[in-house]
Amino acid sequence: MSALDLAAGAIRRDETVEIVLLLAFAGGYIDAYTWIIHGVMANAQTANLIFLWVYATAGDWTKALHFVPPLLAFAAGIVIAAWLRRVAGGRASAISTLLEILLLIAISILHNRLPDLAGTLGISFVAAMQTAIFTRVEGVVCSTVMVTGNMRQAIETVFEAAAGGAPLGTLRRSGIFFALCAVFGLGAAVGAFATKAIPDLALGIPVVALLVVLLRCEASHQRAVQ
Repeated sequence: MSALDLAAGAIRRDETVEIVLLLAFAGGYIDAYTWIIHGVMANAQTANLIFLWVYATAGDWTKALHFVPPLLAFAAGIVIAAWLRRVAGGRASAISTLLEILLLIAISILHNRLPDLAGTLGISFVAAMQTAIFTRVEGVVCSTVMVTGNMRQAIETVFEAAAGGAPLGTLRRSGIFFALCAVFGLGAAVGAFATKAIPDLALGIPVVALLVVLLRCEASHQRAVQ
């Protein structure tokens, strides 16, 4: 997306900095929650895959198979998100956020009744939908559920600006990606603290963040159709 497009207000409502930062906070929070409660990662499936093969090669199949359900749930979430984009178009972001909220509320309410496996499946499914639906900030590819790609983008854009000849808005884009990394880390810190302090209510915090995302998406949609 060019600077002219940005100036003309052509940013999609689900690609604004505010919404992406809220999602990054929720992403970091949920990963901390699932690691503390279930011993797996909701978002970072790379880590789950590594642990799966580390334990498998050691012959500890009980621990290895512990990481299979979140991988499968994540795959299912990606498929549902792809179908949702196909059938809902521009409303996919709002619908997927609503589904995330409902699933997190259900998991939170049934936390003491559900086995660990069910909670892991639901949260990994939620994470997959978020990563598949919200893929850009102001037209540039980003991630709200992990920081590796965002760190690369932030560092590359700083280098481009320092080397000279960088396009307009390079430093601003770098700042956005650094902010994504910082907010993801903040979400993980808050998630770790809340999960240990109020385990039965901990999922209420990302639900609030997602509610703000949903309301912002819907408000933007209403303005667009008027």
